[in-house]
Amino acid sequence: MKFFNELIETIMSKSRAGFGLSNKPSVSFSSDPKEMITSVMTAVGEVSSITYADQFLREFDKMDDSQKKSLFLTIAAELDIDLSILRNALENYSEMPGEENFIHITKAVEPGWTELVRRLNATAHGTVRLVKMRADLLSIAHKNDSLARIDVSFKALLRNWFSPSFLVLRPIDWSTPANILEKIIAYEAVHEIKSWDDLRSRLAPDDRRCFAFFHPSMEDEPLIFVEVALTSEVPGQINAVLEKDRKMLSSSDASCAIFYSISNCQKGLAGISFGNFLIKQVAQALQSEYPNLKNFLTLSPLPFFSSWLEKTEPITFTNFAEIDWSDATEENEKKLLEAAGRYFLNSTRKDKEPNDPVARFHLGNGALLDRINLGGNLSNRGISESFGIMVNYRYDLPNVEKNHEAYAKEQKIEISQDVKKLFKTP
Repeated sequence: MKFFNELIETIMSKSRAGFGLSNKPSVSFSSDPKEMITSVMTAVGEVSSITYADQFLREFDKMDDSQKKSLFLTIAAELDIDLSILRNALENYSEMPGEENFIHITKAVEPGWTELVRRLNATAHGTVRLVKMRADLLSIAHKNDSLARIDVSFKALLRNWFSPSFLVLRPIDWSTPANILEKIIAYEAVHEIKSWDDLRSRLAPDDRRCFAFFHPSMEDEPLIFVEVALTSEVPGQINAVLEKDRKMLSSSDASCAIFYSISNCQKGLAGISFGNFLIKQVAQALQSEYPNLKNFLTLSPLPFFSSWLEKTEPITFTNFAEIDWSDATEENEKKLLEAAGRYFLNSTRKDKEPNDPVARFHLGNGALLDRINLGGNLSNRGISESFGIMVNYRYDLPNVEKNHEAYAKEQKIEISQDVKKLFKTP
């Protein structure tokens, strides 16, 4: 293992340094999109290729959104598949399906921008720079077929480079380097971290844990991080978890691990699956340290319930928007639960997966829908997103793989008996 770890570290160190070639003197480089592309694609030899690719990325970083869009559109126009070459390759292969003709097809079917991205990745910190470049692409590619085609190839390359087998799970605590902690604050997507004191309250106490997934080529950039509360019972309200003045629980007395915030950190990796069972890895890491932990659940938001209801049931949405959910009547709560049941059980998506993205993530990871919590988050954001509802998804470790397979093959959602009674469904 020591030999293997040193081997991986050597490879990644070379990648971060551009194989020692990116520090060569700058070459003459134009900011014209066509010339930028030509400089990289026609470079002969590894030194020239990396040098021009590095200059390409430096020039890209200087551009505003309009200039970046112009560059991407030029890439789409200049480096698309040459259909005449592809037709000829297909005809030759149909007549003689040998190795050489097969190679010609594989080359002809690949757009030139795929090779451009590969060359850019050879620069120092190339993978990090490309993830940021894709974030820019996604921000301007909306409803543009040319840019969407580029992203198909971009996404395929990133999916290969970010194979789940390369991800490394690391605990995050108050002794973690400050540059990582700053990113935890910046990337928190569920419950805002307002200050360093706020962060300390989530990392330092004995009943709090945090884990992050890293990739070897992005060692200072967390991909996903998970915040965990160790409790003696399953909470239904987020205030009980975030309260700084709570009675602290010794980790040895905890029986529940509550995943209350899961944040994807890199916009440029949107749509790139890091594999299933990420949360199970965190649960297993916790269980190995604290064998007394028996229950592993989330306390999750429903970030799009309100907007879904506004689109599919506008009258119901309008009625709910007028209610003070901190003092709702029993009848109001009954109607809210009925609407939540429709949201969870009646998909309006083309692929028929659950309407809620958080549900898709956890059910895809093998969890089950365990409990619906009215009044779980009565903050302005909680009311705006879901009229205060929060959800517990349970990770029953022995059944995670079985649940995942049922969801993947049959889109079957595992639901607890309590939720079945609540939604009045078999």
